Amino acid sequence: MTPSSTSTPSGTALPARQEHLLDVLRQADDEISGQDLHARLRAGEGAMGLATVYRHLRQLQQRGLVRCRHLPSGEALFAPTERDEHHLTCVDCGHTLRLPHCPVHGLELPTTHLEGFRPLFHTLEFFGLCANCQRRQAQTAPRL
Repeated sequence: MTPSSTSTPSGTALPARQEHLLDVLRQADDEISGQDLHARLRAGEGAMGLATVYRHLRQLQQRGLVRCRHLPSGEALFAPTERDEHHLTCVDCGHTLRLPHCPVHGLELPTTHLEGFRPLFHTLEFFGLCANCQRRQAQTAPRL
């Protein structure tokens, strides 16, 4: 494993296992599930148990370094927050379309509304029906 090189927002270095987990997330082409992340770690030198993977993912979320996106199926996908990605997801088949840019990038939250919160990252997800599911539903809709 490589020594920690990522700092948390508070300026402290990450533990080596969290740094390794974050490196694997950064190397992934897309968001990945905790199960897939566990499998990738199991195949390499930084293997850790599934519960440990999820514990570290949660801690990295709490530090603002990892975001989690929940699909309509209930599956959770993880990615580093430095990837400012947002999606449109079909609630029927689960097909996901990555938006070309963040519609709220640069939005400033009024400090008077934060009540002591320190924002770490944001997610913005849209849900709907893809063209295929719309066609399928139109074809199978009961005719009155």
